[in-house]
Amino acid sequence: MNSGFTDILLLLAIAVVLVWAFRKVKLPAILAYLTAGIIAGPDIMGWIADPDEYHFVAELGIVLLLFSLGLEFSLPKMIAMRGQVFGLGAGQVVICTTLFAVLAVYFVEDWVSAFIIGCTLALSSTAVVIKQLGESSQLTSKKGQMTVAVLLFQDVAVVPMLIVIPLLASSSDISMWESLGYALLKGTGVVLVLMAIGKWVLPHVFREIAKLRTDELFVLATLLVALVAGGMTHLFGLSMALGAFLAGMMLGESKYKHQLEADIRPFRDILMGLFFITVGMQLDLDVFVANIHWIIGIVLGVGVVKLVIVRVLAGLMGERKEDAWGSGLMLFQMGEFGFVLASLALSFKLFDQTTASILVGVGVFGMALTPLVIQRCKSFVSYIIRPTTQPEEDNLPYPTDEHSRVLILGFGRVGQTIARFLTNEGIDYLAIDHDAKRVQEAVAGGQKVFFGNAIRRDILRAVHADEAELIIISFADDERAIDVLKAIRNLNEHAEIIVRSRDDVRLKAMMEAGATQVVPDTLEASLMLVSQILSRSGVPIRKILSRLDHARRSHYGDMHGFYPGETTDMDPEKLDRLQFLHAVSLPKNAFACGKKLIELGLEDLNLQIKSVRRGEQEFIEVHGDFELMTDDIVLLSGGPRAIEAGESYLLNG
Repeated sequence: MNSGFTDILLLLAIAVVLVWAFRKVKLPAILAYLTAGIIAGPDIMGWIADPDEYHFVAELGIVLLLFSLGLEFSLPKMIAMRGQVFGLGAGQVVICTTLFAVLAVYFVEDWVSAFIIGCTLALSSTAVVIKQLGESSQLTSKKGQMTVAVLLFQDVAVVPMLIVIPLLASSSDISMWESLGYALLKGTGVVLVLMAIGKWVLPHVFREIAKLRTDELFVLATLLVALVAGGMTHLFGLSMALGAFLAGMMLGESKYKHQLEADIRPFRDILMGLFFITVGMQLDLDVFVANIHWIIGIVLGVGVVKLVIVRVLAGLMGERKEDAWGSGLMLFQMGEFGFVLASLALSFKLFDQTTASILVGVGVFGMALTPLVIQRCKSFVSYIIRPTTQPEEDNLPYPTDEHSRVLILGFGRVGQTIARFLTNEGIDYLAIDHDAKRVQEAVAGGQKVFFGNAIRRDILRAVHADEAELIIISFADDERAIDVLKAIRNLNEHAEIIVRSRDDVRLKAMMEAGATQVVPDTLEASLMLVSQILSRSGVPIRKILSRLDHARRSHYGDMHGFYPGETTDMDPEKLDRLQFLHAVSLPKNAFACGKKLIELGLEDLNLQIKSVRRGEQEFIEVHGDFELMTDDIVLLSGGPRAIEAGESYLLNG
């Protein structure tokens, strides 16, 4: 077998195993690719003796990454967030780059290398941070928005950095400023040409391609546009990534934006993976191990500097200190574009292999810590500002021996809506919320809201939760709601407790924890749609209300289970709690043919039979004495693994 083919095969195999393993422990895939590169590189297994062989293909990953970034780059969004983007973002990049470059001069004794190190360390990881913000539901928070604004400016700042590095390596006699001016002139010309093509040519091209409804042609055209734009800027002596970014920006305002992004993503992710593998191959393990103390020190030092700078800048802009500290904490790591800059500088021999290996090590350590830091961000911030926030918290209204028939736990949008309706009906209520700003705003507006964490028993006793007749848990945090339910039931066994939930995944657990009624957002939205549809279809309102009441009284019994699709979230942590529907057709020699349901005992597999279709007939309610026949189609309801086992049992025994 060809040795090159064997090398690629081994590389893919180790990448697949490592990505799976890293995702299982909730670490970014980028770290898996870097580790795969380290293992495959010359220092360990030596499968790939010369990483430069794959450099061009890996560079295409950067081109497609910048193309995707251009697609997401929205001028209106930039204008709307201009204060944070150009104030906080620009300040962070400029100050951090300058400070890190000045510090680096003492170690590398070369201002060019020091400047590139400053640029590299000033950037944070857009891919890892935004993914973690989304997974931890902090993307729409104030600190999340501030973090995104800084990352947005950093991503834009990468473009001039990519232009400057080749100029710094130039051996021309022309001065640096003349080179920059010349590059700016060339860049302006290329931008104008590409923008003209994007405005007057590409929309017509993609319109014609879209009419043919050929996915392959659309994908090919997308790749061609990204690569041609990159090739044009490369011809003018600029970065290929810059051309790809401009091409993406041109198409970002078109109606094809989302389709283009979906088409390019698989190629981008695979090629980006290859790029990070080549970065890992460049890591000199001897240097890495010898300088591990420096690497850890740089990660901590860079993190502290970024934290303080973002805190000070955000404070000057009038942001809350909790949000300022939180945003600074999230941006502590070196980003994936840092690897790009380090790799580019190394290829132009602007600094040595030792420096590159140390920077790669800094990036690896930072990215490994990022998921933990973002998930625990609130705890870290609370610890940092604990001494200074105590007086403010003392000014918040805490519950002290307050009574009310109705207790609302959580005063977000849903809790406030409930409160308005109760007020309109003259029903007294009392609310608790742990968001200090929200409580202050609500109290100023005349609402009866107190600051406190509903899981704490001293808070529950202070509002006499042991005597309340009706308690509503209105926040959509299912795990926290279960803990609150247990705390309430230890105090009050008789109150009716209505719990809001995102879906029906933890409905059973909530009922077991003491909920009187669980109201899942997803299922209730379905019921509201159904009521509107039935009403407009001429069904009497009394009948509609009866159907809705039956669904709620049966705890949405008929609504559990759904047919999964390609877009269904198959997160292993959620998989065991999901309820799927699956149709099983019984062929002639199936084990279940001729057997009664009571003989099969499907209940032991945690399965339900929703219906059985026999030709044109459909049997909705089937019982133990119902006999299955050849060509019956059995609709099973249960967990994914139970359904797999049930199908195998019905067919093979």
